[in-house]
Amino acid sequence: MSNDREQEGLTQLGRKTEYRSDYAPEVLETFQNKHPENDYWVQFNCPEFTSLCPITGQPDFAEIKIMYLPDEKMVESKSLKLYLFSFRNHGDFHEDCVNKIMKDLVRLMAPKYIEVTGLFTPRGGISIYPFANYGRPGTKYEKLAEERLMSHGLV
Repeated sequence: MSNDREQEGLTQLGRKTEYRSDYAPEVLETFQNKHPENDYWVQFNCPEFTSLCPITGQPDFAEIKIMYLPDEKMVESKSLKLYLFSFRNHGDFHEDCVNKIMKDLVRLMAPKYIEVTGLFTPRGGISIYPFANYGRPGTKYEKLAEERLMSHGLV
């Protein structure tokens, strides 16, 4: 079993977990999608995301929701967890965290479509819920991204 993981380039799965102390996109790993011809959603929810305010250094808490339509590669969940945990000592605004996560995952997997939402807990009586998405240019997924962005947050 470990040989199969190693052949796919998965180094985190089944090993002792080492947590990074700052933003670490290099921990992200992928595996081959066995159904790239199908359009299907993969969703991750991370209800215990934390980062630091770049001004005050105080912790910010959020639920990060990631939804994507995979193509050839998929993100391995333990590596994603370690990556998201790497924000714990990282100072960035809410909007920056969400955009960084989306861009890192686009670079990693080249998905057909992806969206990332941050549901940050209120601070000073105000909640911030940034949303970022991407659809592969020149495809129906680019249109999907535009439609979902334009209708995002509308009740």
